[in-house]
Amino acid sequence: MDEQIRKAIFDQVAKEPFARKFGISLVDLATGYSRVEMTFTPDMENIFGMAHGGAIFALIDTAFETSCNSHGSMAVALNVTVNYLAAPRGGGKLIAEAQEINLTRKTGNYEIKVREESGRLIAVCQALAYRRGTPLPFLETSAGVVP
Repeated sequence: MDEQIRKAIFDQVAKEPFARKFGISLVDLATGYSRVEMTFTPDMENIFGMAHGGAIFALIDTAFETSCNSHGSMAVALNVTVNYLAAPRGGGKLIAEAQEINLTRKTGNYEIKVREESGRLIAVCQALAYRRGTPLPFLETSAGVVP
């Protein structure tokens, strides 16, 4: 993967207000692949005292956005389908890994899995991105170049 694109995406996630609000951090990034993490905290619970689906989706969406934009051109979500399989244990680290499974000129298909640190599967997701064909808008400011 292009190192300038990699650095620019890492920089953007580190300063993105939404990712910061949830404590989401980008851990690994390669072309078509991303790994992100967050700690499940009590303020992420739903009315039943279990993980709110929106908190898990926030982690999934960050893995999705970073993996599908890893090519250096802007990609946005068309469809995301999530299956929640288990409730995570409070206070534990959640890890989402996104893997590109198909790429065309206009679309990208991704599989995202969320696990606890122990490896226990929490959610699985299929996501479809539309590839706009334009450079990432933050590349010039973050990496000093425009692709």
